[in-house]
Amino acid sequence: MRFDQLADWLAWQQTLHPSAIDLRLERVGAVWDTLGLGPFACPVVTVGGTNGKGSVVACLDAICRAAGHRTCAYTSPHLLRYNERIRLDGADATDAAICDAFARIDAARGDRSLTYFEFATLAALTLFAGAAPDVVLLEVGLGGRLDAVNIIDADVAVVTSIGRDHMAWLGETPAQIAVEKAGIFRPGRPAIIGQAAAPPRLRERALELGAEPLQLGREFHWRLDTGQWAWQGPQDRRREALPAPALRGRYQYDNASAAICALDCLRERLPLGNAALRQGLQRVRLPGRFTVLPGRPTWVLDVAHNAEAAQVLAQNLAALGCTGPRHAVVGLSADKEAVAVTSALARWVDRWHVVRAPGPRGMAEDVLAGAIAAAIPGATPQAHASLDAAVAAIRGGLAEDACVLVFGSFTLVEAALRNAAIAAV
Repeated sequence: MRFDQLADWLAWQQTLHPSAIDLRLERVGAVWDTLGLGPFACPVVTVGGTNGKGSVVACLDAICRAAGHRTCAYTSPHLLRYNERIRLDGADATDAAICDAFARIDAARGDRSLTYFEFATLAALTLFAGAAPDVVLLEVGLGGRLDAVNIIDADVAVVTSIGRDHMAWLGETPAQIAVEKAGIFRPGRPAIIGQAAAPPRLRERALELGAEPLQLGREFHWRLDTGQWAWQGPQDRRREALPAPALRGRYQYDNASAAICALDCLRERLPLGNAALRQGLQRVRLPGRFTVLPGRPTWVLDVAHNAEAAQVLAQNLAALGCTGPRHAVVGLSADKEAVAVTSALARWVDRWHVVRAPGPRGMAEDVLAGAIAAAIPGATPQAHASLDAAVAAIRGGLAEDACVLVFGSFTLVEAALRNAAIAAV
């Protein structure tokens, strides 16, 4: 084995390939073939999209486990521990298991270099192949057509939404991005579109590929019903008297509906009773997606880092009903559209605090502050050297009825979750 410690493997992987992102399937597919682990005997659900991927996978995982099905789920990025990316029946993979998978991949790759994400994907698939699951859940990291998870043919593929993100790799227009996202669809298999207002090109591409599109607002629907909600799918199949998803926000009904549609497509292979469906919806958890910490003042953590996610975040904040001063601490990656992201929250934020998101890709705080000042009339963002400095400045005169939003990059929300002052709220 090349390394004994997971941290050493991860540090080495970040130096192995000349670029952090290399959207091609030839190398990762060849290594998977060399490993010889073959196709999965159980159903595979692949979930892509701009926003909502993690929520759909979390719903699928919680519902399936409530029904007694053994799940394997691969997601990215992680918040606190790398191990969160690879979950076997609800539990994070151990360091030892991941290191063993890395060693097998290293031996199989020969002279092929792999990216950090490709190593992660292959490690997840390797561990899942030995776990004998009832269902495998794969979240697309970036795009779809050329993402590493797409070496596996999904029995059901879900695209949650289409928005502007990662344009350097996926294209500038919604139609171009839709084609990349649709790459996870397969001929003759369900292609679930979890966005009623998805670009038409997404459905068109599904049909061109020979897939069977099922779209929110067309083939499946949901409606609120006196404190509960109901789902209706193809051939008038229904699920009634459902509890609200434990994940906050009205848009989570869209995500839960897409998850239910995926499971409905697999009903013969993954039987699902109404009790398990209700339990799963109530148990689903996903840290960092509109996470409201208990106590006062109110602290909210959210990984919204593109315009569409920020618009949804603004709606959730409006529903939260904060009556006191409203602070926002924001940090973004350098490739994000800072003006679009922050403008979506302009009506909610009274005082802007800007930090550089941790990690090498963080946008400089003066650049981000300048974007906010130019985009939002009257805004006077205050730049801070770190999240700790921003939190210390805010807490100095924070009223009990205030609300503090920490949002943007995953690395910033991770830092917030680790921040002792925030954790002590």
